[in-house]
Amino acid sequence: MIGNRVRQSFMLIFIFAITALGLFQMFMRINGTIPSRYMLPLTVMFAVIVAVWVVLCTFQRYSSQLIFFCVILLSLIGITEIIRIDHENRTRGSGAINAGMNQIIWLIIALVICAALSILLRNYRLLRKFSYTSMVIGILLMFSPMVPGLGKTIGGARIWIGIGSHTVQPAEFAKLFIAVFFAGYLFDHRDQLAVGGRKFLRMRLPRLRDLGPILIVWALCMGVLVLQRDLGTSLLFFAMFVCMLYVSTGHSSWILIGLVFFGVSAAAASRLFGHVQNRITAWLHPFDDSVYTAVGGSEQLVKGIFGLSSGGTFGTGLGKGHPGITPLANSDFIFSSLGEELGLTGILAILSIYLIIIAAGIITALKIKDGFGKLLIAGLVFTMAFQVFIVVGGITLVIPLTGLTLPYMAAGGSSLTANMILAFIILIVSNDAHKPQDDKLTDTVAMEALEALQANEKRRALEEAIEERDQRDAAPRGRHVFTRDSHPAAGAEEVSEPAETREFPGMDAEERPAASEGDSPAATDSTASGISASGSPAPDTPAVSEEATEVIDLSGERKEEQ
Repeated sequence: MIGNRVRQSFMLIFIFAITALGLFQMFMRINGTIPSRYMLPLTVMFAVIVAVWVVLCTFQRYSSQLIFFCVILLSLIGITEIIRIDHENRTRGSGAINAGMNQIIWLIIALVICAALSILLRNYRLLRKFSYTSMVIGILLMFSPMVPGLGKTIGGARIWIGIGSHTVQPAEFAKLFIAVFFAGYLFDHRDQLAVGGRKFLRMRLPRLRDLGPILIVWALCMGVLVLQRDLGTSLLFFAMFVCMLYVSTGHSSWILIGLVFFGVSAAAASRLFGHVQNRITAWLHPFDDSVYTAVGGSEQLVKGIFGLSSGGTFGTGLGKGHPGITPLANSDFIFSSLGEELGLTGILAILSIYLIIIAAGIITALKIKDGFGKLLIAGLVFTMAFQVFIVVGGITLVIPLTGLTLPYMAAGGSSLTANMILAFIILIVSNDAHKPQDDKLTDTVAMEALEALQANEKRRALEEAIEERDQRDAAPRGRHVFTRDSHPAAGAEEVSEPAETREFPGMDAEERPAASEGDSPAATDSTASGISASGSPAPDTPAVSEEATEVIDLSGERKEEQ
């Protein structure tokens, strides 16, 4: 373990060295000196990263540290490029000029939140108990931009809420809560979803009552996102839904069903919504003059393509390109900016880092034995991977632009914080997946023992309540109850029959036979029915009427004897 920590510390030092070298090179090229206003924030940021790593090693010591280092490296590369774009915007007199400083502050905030999460959430299985609560929170977050006075429309999409002078995109956090709900619900109903439905064209479909709640949640999310004109996030939610459904059931038919639903939805959206049609037109005809000059046309896309292509194999170098020409170069098109200054080599290296995170997440999902954790990791990892594909595919003309941003690298506090929490949830689950068997068994046994004790207390309280109710119901009727404790003939070595209460129709309470001290319950019962213990008719025994006799046993059930 000590050797691993030493190697990890050297990896962290290497990441800091790469970042410092990139910042130094960039500042010397654009300024000739290092601005003093960045010294303190960068120092605090590096100190917070080290502190969070120590917390992670202490409270999640078996987690996959490689994921943490990759996420930090991507975030620092993004901050370096954002600071560089700020300088160009300041020179040109347009665009954001403090996005880099804001990104540093947001990274510090995100890391502090994640450190607290790794301390408080020691067992990720607790999230399963709040599945439906997560559903409600996720839906409220999705609806929040629609509240008058709270939501803001930026770039034609109403997906923001204003908090003072800052804006937050609640859909970034909603995807985490919806993923927890999907994982909890699909885990609880995995058997019904897998084998409980009918077969249609060799595909087994689930029953509607099993799939109904999750379809309702998905429909609500889709409706809100379409109304907010944010089709990128709606596509992300739909893909996460299909992926987790496939992992839960193991039926590849769900992928085909998802593709059919996606095709129908895309065709309908392209006809019903003008902004969707504009993006498809810009994707199909980006270099057409009428499309390029139109409002909301392909100008941004074409500038991003030319910027990406100008980087060549090794790029122009940090500080030597012109990424500020492309609109939203520090957020939606930061991939194009990085491609211009780092070239194809740098872009492939960045995509390889994403691939390492995805591979580590898949390994965690395969190693974890808990079904809820497997579904949760699969959904979160696929969400991040699909988001990277959508962004890179949109900039390279593989698919239409959707408005999503590159995780960990694009400017934006909401995206950075939400994706950092996503990564730390994967780390927390990986801690359980990579934990040695002895420690894992100890934690499992402790949880099972606690649940067993709680269930035993509930069962005992229920039995006491039932016993009190039976005694209360039997007392006013004047019935004699034979119990093992009250019967003098019940010895230590013999077990008496269950307590019985007998009624003798046609007889008053004074005429009913009573058991003497020496009689056993069997003898008393025989006498009461007119038969002696030896099998002969008992003398002077009143005749029992032909009507039914009620027998009430300890469980309170009534039987009819003729």
